[in-house]
Amino acid sequence: MARVVGSATALVAVYYLLPLDHSSVAATLTMLLVGLAGFVALLAVQVHSILRARDPGLRAVEAMSTSIPFFLLLFSASYVALAALSPTSFGEPLSHSDALYFTVTVFSTVGFGDITAKTEAARLVVTVQMLADLVILGLALKIIVGAVRRGRQRRADTDRTRSGGHGR
Repeated sequence: MARVVGSATALVAVYYLLPLDHSSVAATLTMLLVGLAGFVALLAVQVHSILRARDPGLRAVEAMSTSIPFFLLLFSASYVALAALSPTSFGEPLSHSDALYFTVTVFSTVGFGDITAKTEAARLVVTVQMLADLVILGLALKIIVGAVRRGRQRRADTDRTRSGGHGR
């Protein structure tokens, strides 16, 4: 639990401390692409650790409570940078908190409409987030649930082997 809270706290602190409103187009695009690659790598590492974990279900909860905030904060950071680069990108200026709020409303598909993407670049980034949201909600959860099942099966097989093959 401490690791989960510590990781989430560190991610949020870094997000709020980064000077995202002083970025360039190239830096913003690089941040998003490298961040998405890092997110995929993070998921791969987490699946591996779920498979090896003593309690795969608990490890999966820990994995999701780290990877989802990372994903959301990555897009929030991109929105802060985009809004600073072009004040007309969104219907209003975005602070770090506004961008996080917008990212969560897009992720949850609530979309209140109080903050909207106005420029083509902003709409493209929001579209990428929406597509990635679908991948996360579908594929990533399926992979993690599958890893939990395989981890539990491996654990059960190991326990059976240790007990001399006499069931559980």
